Amino acid sequence: MNFLQQLEWPLVIIICLTLGLAPFAPPHIFEKIQMLMQGTLHKPMDWFDLVFHGTPWLLLGAKVIWGRKQGGEG
Repeated sequence: MNFLQQLEWPLVIIICLTLGLAPFAPPHIFEKIQMLMQGTLHKPMDWFDLVFHGTPWLLLGAKVIWGRKQGGEG
């Protein structure tokens, strides 16, 4: 978890707003989550897109949770 502490908040937010939302009209992450919920996420490229565009948001969530567990130091 030292990795999460070393990441600066502005960097994590920039990664989420750029890579996490790219392309911007409409963001891939929303499309891929919708496909996952509908059960139509079958192609390897779709799974790659879900992981690629979802990772920044998971990183942000992990940093928030880790920061709260550490008393706001994250």
